[in-house]
Amino acid sequence: MPAIAKVTVDRGGDKTFDYRIPAELAGAVRVGSRVTVPFGRARRTGYVVGLADRSERGDLKAVAALADREPFVGEGILKLARWMADYYGAPLERAVRTVLPGVVRRRGKQYRQRLHVRCAGGPAPESGGRLSEKQKAVLDALEARGGGLFLQELTDALGISDAPVKALARKGLVRIGPEPLARTPAGARTILPTRPLKLMREQEAALEAICTCIDGQAGRPRASAAAVTAPGQAGSGGHVVLLYGVTGSGKTEVYLQAIGHVLERGQGAIVLVPEISLTPQTVERFRARFGDRIAVLHSHLSEGERHDEWHRIRDGKAPIVVGARSAVFAPVRNPGLIVVDEEHEGTYKQDEAPRYHARDVAVMRGRMEGCAVVLGSATPSLESWHNASTGKYRLAVLPHRADNRTMPPVRVVDMRVARSAGRASLFSRELLDAIRQRLDRAEQVILFLNRRGFATSLVCPKCGEVLRCDRCSVSYTYHRSRERMVCHICGGTRRVPARCPGCGDPAFRYAGAGTQRLESALAKCFPQARLARMDADSTAGKDAYHRILGDVRTGTVDILIGTQMIAKGLHFPNVTLVGVVYADLSLHLPDFRAGERTFQLLAQVAGRAGRGEMPGEVIVQTYTPFHPAVQAARRLDYEGFCAEELAFRRELDYPPFTHLVNVGFKGKSENTVAYCASLFAKKLQAALGEKARVSEGAPAPLARAKGAYRYQVMARAASGVGLTRTVRDVLAGLKLPRAVTVAVDVDAVSLL
Repeated sequence: MPAIAKVTVDRGGDKTFDYRIPAELAGAVRVGSRVTVPFGRARRTGYVVGLADRSERGDLKAVAALADREPFVGEGILKLARWMADYYGAPLERAVRTVLPGVVRRRGKQYRQRLHVRCAGGPAPESGGRLSEKQKAVLDALEARGGGLFLQELTDALGISDAPVKALARKGLVRIGPEPLARTPAGARTILPTRPLKLMREQEAALEAICTCIDGQAGRPRASAAAVTAPGQAGSGGHVVLLYGVTGSGKTEVYLQAIGHVLERGQGAIVLVPEISLTPQTVERFRARFGDRIAVLHSHLSEGERHDEWHRIRDGKAPIVVGARSAVFAPVRNPGLIVVDEEHEGTYKQDEAPRYHARDVAVMRGRMEGCAVVLGSATPSLESWHNASTGKYRLAVLPHRADNRTMPPVRVVDMRVARSAGRASLFSRELLDAIRQRLDRAEQVILFLNRRGFATSLVCPKCGEVLRCDRCSVSYTYHRSRERMVCHICGGTRRVPARCPGCGDPAFRYAGAGTQRLESALAKCFPQARLARMDADSTAGKDAYHRILGDVRTGTVDILIGTQMIAKGLHFPNVTLVGVVYADLSLHLPDFRAGERTFQLLAQVAGRAGRGEMPGEVIVQTYTPFHPAVQAARRLDYEGFCAEELAFRRELDYPPFTHLVNVGFKGKSENTVAYCASLFAKKLQAALGEKARVSEGAPAPLARAKGAYRYQVMARAASGVGLTRTVRDVLAGLKLPRAVTVAVDVDAVSLL
């Protein structure tokens, strides 16, 4: 029987510590157990990640206590953490902390306790005179409720203090005791139940393919972490279905019915969505179908709500989980299906170590735990499309909108012509006329601009001075609502200067536009219109998403202005016009995925129009109307765009034909950072030889952020795991200065 427990300790760094298992806990301490261990002069919570017969150290401290009878972390989740540590080049201890929410790891966080009052079941006094009128009222209320009431709820209902209740407790007529009160994100909202809808032929075929995949995974031996090496590897993706369906084709209904099939089998399901803004509508649809069997996990929950939802899942009370990126680690018992909705979205990528991609982790978890995985999108990532095209994933296609509604026509407006004609640069005449027509018909409009704030910069027209952040290589953005200049990289702010810092001229001019400026201009153009803005500034409050989306749904908003959080997943039947104000914002970024992201964004936002009985229209304003991504979006031609883009990727050895690892270096001294990046690039190329392409150490596109200079080295190779291990080994052999930090980003989705 193992005598040593290898424990990762909360707030203990990235190391694993050996502890002796005392005789009284022999056999009870298992891999995944949550334990209390001595750490320095204190005691801390830790998690057993391995067992051994002996240790290199002879002076081991003993495990102090076992927190739970059963392992706190399931075997499947621990296996997934080991794979993440290996594939993404991160310490195992950090991977374990990633799969467990911080509020769950921390000691002291428990269910909220409230005093609950029940009838004791003893004989009532023979004479009513023994009880006061208030005491009688308490007993009557408890008898009427049957199951009892919380003390606060009881006293509020009767308008009394707690003294009569406590008097009854002393007489033995009631019992008062603590009882857990689960905090639920649903609150008091009432959601009407729904039943499965009749599917179109293509939906039925897609559902059949998914159910076949679910049934085929049952009983298969589960893969070990060592057997699975890379997302999309040949032979490893037979459990994955890519559901490619145009916007409004009814993908969510297919998900719902597939989950119904999973529940009939006694299994659970996980549904991932990329944006918190999508969660309210998605959760409502799932809760309407499955009731209280739904749990929600995302970053806008309070710590208490996250704690209670996680334990509901672990205890088997909620077999279905809907949430953002981290919900892929939810402790669902016997998962049968994982759905990744809008699987192409970059928000599924974690920006801190381990820099995992939730889509790829979902594929791996499905492989390891023997469950089906559905990747859904109207504009799948090129990696997933390539895997489906080469037979690694199964492909199901929904080519038409539900009820055979037509896709909206897309009009591209060349803003170069509008500007040369002397028209306003913010709105074209075509867009203004279209908005006016919709308002006259009491229809709704969505305007998309993927930039928050009022103006992108403050420019002096006399000397050309631009107000820049002192710590980052970007200009400040002007926020009119706060009357401050804000850096969107470091969050730093400063007052709006009265004069140019360079020449002293007071004639500062605001350049560029953000959602705040769009809102201000629309209020002047259409003073009668009811406007709402949805971006990171306007949705900072916990319930802001619900409030804004609820206003749009009930028709109290005529024009919704927003950033990318309104570009996908939202269903508003009365929206008949979508306007894209600047389609070029992401098109010319120094990133090989810029064209793909632009096409996806345009196609997704176009899909918000015409989802009801009335036909829709999309107007795209751009200064590069003939770019392939813009033209493909105009035709809504996803497959044509993929063919052209994949040919470009193949020629230059970019993903999906290779794996890409981006290694970033940053520090206060630019010379030191540049030297470290160049030295690493040379040693990595020497170690890999001709098996990989390694770039020279070069400044990142965002060369300075939060006061630190940033350099990067990009490596591409056919083997993802082999490349990661070589990167890790070369870094381990370098003696880098402490002032320089390194970030390894495997399968990087952004090179900025």
